[in-house]
Amino acid sequence: MAHTIREKTKLLARVRRIRGQVEAIERALEAEIGCADVLQVIASVRGAVSGLMAEVMEDHIRFHIVDPAREPNSERGRGAQELIDVVRSYIK
Repeated sequence: MAHTIREKTKLLARVRRIRGQVEAIERALEAEIGCADVLQVIASVRGAVSGLMAEVMEDHIRFHIVDPAREPNSERGRGAQELIDVVRSYIK
């Protein structure tokens, strides 16, 4: 079972929230609100998509490469944890 299937409900909930935020951008543009407010809404969508990307990537590393929790003292486990930490910091 793939990690996206295992976490399907949680991931779909995040996608639905993102869809709502994208719809908020559309409503803001239709209402011709100020550009600073539109930019704020766009930034929130970007953050939400980045968070989703980080979560899927982290789960991918843990499921398909190595779970650092299972091999905390191995070189692979430490490397996987370092990669997860880099992904989190880079995407945020």
